[in-house]
Amino acid sequence: MPTPITDAPVLVTGLTGYIGSYLAADLLRRGYAVRGTMRNAQKFERVRAALAEHAPIDKLTLAEADLLDAGSWQAAVEGVTHVHHVASPFFVVQPEDPDEMIVPAREGTLNVLRAATEAGVQRVVLTSSLVAVAYGLKAPPAGSLDESHWTDTTVADDVTPYILSKTIAERAAWDYVQDTPGAPELATVNPSLVLGPLMTDNLSASHVVVSKMMKGE
Repeated sequence: MPTPITDAPVLVTGLTGYIGSYLAADLLRRGYAVRGTMRNAQKFERVRAALAEHAPIDKLTLAEADLLDAGSWQAAVEGVTHVHHVASPFFVVQPEDPDEMIVPAREGTLNVLRAATEAGVQRVVLTSSLVAVAYGLKAPPAGSLDESHWTDTTVADDVTPYILSKTIAERAAWDYVQDTPGAPELATVNPSLVLGPLMTDNLSASHVVVSKMMKGE
């Protein structure tokens, strides 16, 4: 097993989520200390038990934090040098008011980045989405899409509240890092549909969609 690049805990936001739980397990297997965040600390023992079936959990700790509570992130990032920001709202049924998804996605990302800057965090990896890149394009390019391409949020028929939330949040992250002295290095990951076996009993929105398809709903 390679030696971890840091002895400090790696912060993983959204520990109860599908991506967050698998990411935490992978880091723990690689020997990293992991501090995971969740809104409700009462769920922690259940998540610990699920993770214990996949990785050693002696280096797993909890930080209770909410995307819209800026103050909760100060304690979460204390002593941390690297952050994986995964937490973001994802509803199976799209809300009538797009701000129900946009505001927590954007402000949560900025709250994490502001706290990370104050704490001297070196690097933040943001889990964004393919939907921030490849939707609403009036004339899709013939070749590959890259970091210069963004979803056109003005194309209302093709852009749902979720797509808006991911696009706006990622743009806000890049703008913040560019405009803020001392901000951490930023990298983004833009996956498409993420599926696989559940690690915890917390159904992700992607799994709910598959379940409804299988039930003919």
